[in-house]
Amino acid sequence: MSSAIQLAAQHIRQGVRAATEGLIGREQLAELIVLAAVAQEHLLVVGPPGTAKSAVVRRVAQAMGGRYFEYLLGRFTEPSELFGPVDLKKLREGTVETDVSGMLPEADIVFLDEVFLGSTAILNTLLGVLNERQFRRGHTRIKCPLRICVGAANGLPDDEALAAFGDRFLLHLFVDAVPDNQLEAMLSGGWQSDRLPVRQLMNLSELDTLSQAMQDVDMQSVRPALANAIRRLRAAGIQLSDRRIVKSQRLIAAAALLGGRLQATEADLWPLLYALATKEAQQHGREVLREVLQLSSNSNLFSAVEEATLQPLSRASRLLEAAQHCLLRASSGEALDPAESEAVLREIDANFSADSMPPELLGLRGLLVKQLTPAT
Repeated sequence: MSSAIQLAAQHIRQGVRAATEGLIGREQLAELIVLAAVAQEHLLVVGPPGTAKSAVVRRVAQAMGGRYFEYLLGRFTEPSELFGPVDLKKLREGTVETDVSGMLPEADIVFLDEVFLGSTAILNTLLGVLNERQFRRGHTRIKCPLRICVGAANGLPDDEALAAFGDRFLLHLFVDAVPDNQLEAMLSGGWQSDRLPVRQLMNLSELDTLSQAMQDVDMQSVRPALANAIRRLRAAGIQLSDRRIVKSQRLIAAAALLGGRLQATEADLWPLLYALATKEAQQHGREVLREVLQLSSNSNLFSAVEEATLQPLSRASRLLEAAQHCLLRASSGEALDPAESEAVLREIDANFSADSMPPELLGLRGLLVKQLTPAT
C-alpha cells in the first residue's frame, strides 16, 4: 500500500512540474490544486486579472487527464450554459430533465472564472455539486464525478450570501503579479510555454489512489498539535468555523499522502494556513503559527509549503529541483536557457549565504555557474 502511495505521489509531482513549465511563480497554485483534489475539497483563487490563474488550472487539468469544464461567469449567465439545456424530447413527454452531455455535471475537473458573478439559481445548484457531488435540477438527479472545482475571482465579496458560498471552498489562495526579480524568467518561460504541449505524467487513477487512502491515514498523533494551533489562532483573534476546523484534517491527511506517508505529522500542519479565509488572516496566521510551522515540509509540494511558512527548508527543496531541472535539460542535449539558469542562481544567492547554503544546493550552484561561464 505504501509503495503505491509513494509512486502515485511521485507521478503527481512530475505532472505538476510538467504543467507549470514556463509558468514562473505558479507552482504553488498547481500544487494546491492537486492537494485539494486528493482531499476532495475545492480551491478559491483570488487575484487580479492576467496572473495566469486559468492557464495553470487548464494545464494541470491536461496533465491529469479526465473531463475538464471551464466557464467565465457573468451577470447574465444562464444555468443552462453550465449545466446543460432542458431535454426537449423528455419535456414533450411531460418530464423536465436536463441534458448534461459535455457540461459541468459530467466533469472531473471544473474551473469557474469570476465565480461570484453567478446568479442565485447557478450558485444554489453549484452548492449541491460542490458539497454532495450531486446535480439536481427538475427531475434530473445525477451523481457527479467531480474531483475538484477551482473558482477564481478578482476579490472576495462583501455580500454575506456570496461570502457564505465562498466558504464552501476550503482552500483560499491569494496570487499577485510575478515579482521584479523573476521578470526575466517569466518573459523567457512565457515565450516558450505556449509552444510546449503538456505531457500527461499523472492520471486521475493516481489521484483516486491517494483519495481512497485518506481513511487509512493515522491522524491521532497530530491532533494535539492541530488543536494547539487552532487555540493560538483564536487567541490572536483569527477565527475558523467548526466546519473548516474539522475539514482541515482532510487537507493535512492529503498533505501526508502526497508526501508518500500514511501517518500525518507536525510537518503536515501547513495547509491550515490556506484554510484561513482572507489574505490578512493568512498573513497574521503565518506570524502566529511561526513556531508551529517550523517543521513543515513536503517532498512533492514544496512551493506550497514555502509560501505558507516562509521557511528555508522548503525553499531549499524548490531551488534544488529548479537547479536540477536546468542541468538535466542541458545534459539531455537541449540548449541551456541562460535566463532560467540565471534566475535560479539569483534566487539561490538571495536566500542563502555561502555558509548557510545546504551542501547539495551549493554543489548544484557551482555546476550552474560552470555551465554559464564561457570556455576560455
